[in-house]
Amino acid sequence: MSIEHIGITVLWLFLYGYIIVASIDFGAGFYAYYSRLKGIESVIHPVISRYLSPVWEVTNVFLIFFIVGIVGFFPDTAYYYGSALLVPGSVALILLAIRGSFYAFANYGARDNHLYLLAYGATGLLIPASLSTVLTISEGGFIEVRDHSVMLLEELFFSAYSWAVVLLAISSVLFISSAFLTYYAAKAKDEPAVKWLRTFSLWAGLPTIISSLFTFIALRNHNPQHFENMLRVWWMFALSFLSFVGAMWLIWKTKRYGTAFVLVMFQFAFAFFGYGISHLPYLLYPYLTLSASVTHPVMGQALVISFVAGLLFLIPALVLLLKLFLFNAKYVKGES
Repeated sequence: MSIEHIGITVLWLFLYGYIIVASIDFGAGFYAYYSRLKGIESVIHPVISRYLSPVWEVTNVFLIFFIVGIVGFFPDTAYYYGSALLVPGSVALILLAIRGSFYAFANYGARDNHLYLLAYGATGLLIPASLSTVLTISEGGFIEVRDHSVMLLEELFFSAYSWAVVLLAISSVLFISSAFLTYYAAKAKDEPAVKWLRTFSLWAGLPTIISSLFTFIALRNHNPQHFENMLRVWWMFALSFLSFVGAMWLIWKTKRYGTAFVLVMFQFAFAFFGYGISHLPYLLYPYLTLSASVTHPVMGQALVISFVAGLLFLIPALVLLLKLFLFNAKYVKGES
């Protein structure tokens, strides 16, 4: 396997990790605000609070690794994506800053402030919507290259594919988050919270699969070449769908919520890596490919070693975090 393929595989793993961890975080924000509107804050809030307390500080580590890595492995991405992503990137940074402010002030009673909680819930949906822009423009048709790259905002705004990706990002965040929080509440033996979160999971699952189909159809019209490549790895998307069906069945039957969440992870892993494989060799269609933009071989080898080492360090660290806090018997039940 070449340096560029090893590099993009490692980076894709980091991005997948971010999607799962951040989705739980973002969805938790929305459900925290929704629970207040619904009048069930006292039921759901303790579960969300116990999850967020030890985890929120490490959520963006995956994203930072990916951003640094993509520019390190493929320097041309900075030229093509840099100025084009100025607007959506700035929006995402502002939203992340607002969300970070909520975390910073949460220990001083911010969660009791309706305005802070509204910002917390809204950013949980707006951040994934803005970040999904990167995957959207990688399909081509939204960037015009002159002496520098220019984002065609009108094309992006009126594109069916663009909105399909936004809907998929939002629905996926809500589904991943509710599936995990259902399992977490069950682990804590918090039956009232399980009842509500299980309902959220079932309701979030349907929009997720519908928006996935909508995205497939929109991609066929927007980038037929990529769509044909996806058909060549159809089995990955079939496995993704079967994982989704299995997860929904377990949640519907109110049993084995941990297995259900693992199936949700497999659902998005198969779909995400199937999408990535079928997108190759392009990083930005039709301007940027893996082989044409890869860094010097010596630099590439150093980056591979560094990022693999980082991945091997990060995974045990997360496992330790989960063991010490999230899945500690007393902590889960709110006893410590």
